[in-house]
Amino acid sequence: MVQNQQIEKRPRGRPQLRCDDDTRNLIVEAADTQFHDNGYAAASIATIAQEAGVSTKTLYRLFPTKADLFASVVSERISRFLLALDPPMLAAADLRDGLERMLTAYGMLTLSEDTVTIMRLVIAESDRFPEIATSFYEQAILRTNALMENWLRLQVDRGLIALDDPHLACGMLRGMMTMEPQRAAILRQETPPKIEAIQARAKMCADLFLKGCAL
Repeated sequence: MVQNQQIEKRPRGRPQLRCDDDTRNLIVEAADTQFHDNGYAAASIATIAQEAGVSTKTLYRLFPTKADLFASVVSERISRFLLALDPPMLAAADLRDGLERMLTAYGMLTLSEDTVTIMRLVIAESDRFPEIATSFYEQAILRTNALMENWLRLQVDRGLIALDDPHLACGMLRGMMTMEPQRAAILRQETPPKIEAIQARAKMCADLFLKGCAL
């Protein structure tokens, strides 16, 4: 006995295209690899487009310049940090727990191999391409500083700590957390620290900071 098999008909016309957001994500991911492997100047737009599976015309429509593409690579990394940190949960945490969470997340971001590589790139090529230094400063440094500074101001408003200048204190706190290990990693004198070392450093920094500004 022969069974009739229903043949599924394929829809006619062009295959469905990706939305621009998905295409941007693919391009940024490919660009991240190119910048890490080859630096900024030598990164090939054609190769980035090929790896992302798009035409160079599409790439330039979404990212008119290489500088725009670099800024998006940095911005995407910072957006992941902000998402992982979960600002509403951070705002609801108690003082010590919130500070340690914030410092640990900041350490995971700034002491990662990816960030260290990007910083080497910026330092090495910013004389020729000052736009990448501007992008890194605006997308990475200012955005992370704003989140941390706002958290400190919230603790001041709650009457939990005393700070004459939260902006200045935030810079000192960030430096205490990451400057030495990051500098050693950038200069290839030490490997970036693992999560356990970052957590221990965050705890020590929180202790020193809170002793200095406790009411």
